[in-house]
Amino acid sequence: MYELRRRYGSFEAVRGVSFDVERGELFALLGTNGAGKTSTLELVEGLDRPTAGTVRVLGRDPVRDRTAVRARTGVMLQEGGFPPDLTPAEALRMWAGTFGTRARPVADTLDLVGLAHRADVRVRQLSGGERRRLDLAVAVVGRPDLLILDEPTTGLDPESRHDTWRLLRGLLTDGVTILLSTHYLQEAQELADRVAILRAGTVVATGSVAEVVAAFPARITFDLPPGVTLDALPDVVGAYDLTGGRVFVHTQQLQTALTTLLGWAAAHGITLTGLDARSATLDEAFLSIAGAA
Repeated sequence: MYELRRRYGSFEAVRGVSFDVERGELFALLGTNGAGKTSTLELVEGLDRPTAGTVRVLGRDPVRDRTAVRARTGVMLQEGGFPPDLTPAEALRMWAGTFGTRARPVADTLDLVGLAHRADVRVRQLSGGERRRLDLAVAVVGRPDLLILDEPTTGLDPESRHDTWRLLRGLLTDGVTILLSTHYLQEAQELADRVAILRAGTVVATGSVAEVVAAFPARITFDLPPGVTLDALPDVVGAYDLTGGRVFVHTQQLQTALTTLLGWAAAHGITLTGLDARSATLDEAFLSIAGAA
């Protein structure tokens, strides 16, 4: 998509969003509530035309060529809307019928998402997490080439979330392309080939998780040794800060700074208690980027 815009009256929810998703990769859209993730996905899904810009899905216009695109696309919305008196098997059988011979067998699909044992209960009796798994079953029953997932693991317990991740990894191995939005940064860290962080309807950072995180400094922390002042610490590639007796070093060259610090400590017979060294995390990058004014 290129320079995508979507306006609701005087409010512009999507403001010049551009990105490409490569075949067979998982691309994650990240952002706080109201950042424009769902509005962007709805345009990719062909639910509305953009106010401006160009959208191409599988090489086609998702609105003008909806029939062709829809046959090869699976969509999981933030919330499903199945009649409460249907069973998962009935709901999935109804949906599978729209895909003809392309559809997976209903029993196999329910087993894939961990709902085989709930196939014949009423939708109204399913838990929130089970309803999300039914939404996912509907999205994958047509053997899609492109799978679009809007907050797919919201409401799932940790075990079900990890089961869903395994399912998505399997689909990627089979060549399925996945575009998802998520609030779970660990989900993006675990699954995404590339991410885009949205803020106020614009893309403010994009790339692999490693590329996005690399723009932020690593951190070394330790307790200030007794009798040692900040001025006595060795020069490192970074800046020292002292808070409550803890020394913080922020650096873009973690290995070099840590080697210098440990060499100095060894030479002076000093033990650095509470020593912790780590690269920046996606959480830190996200909070800095998405939350910036």
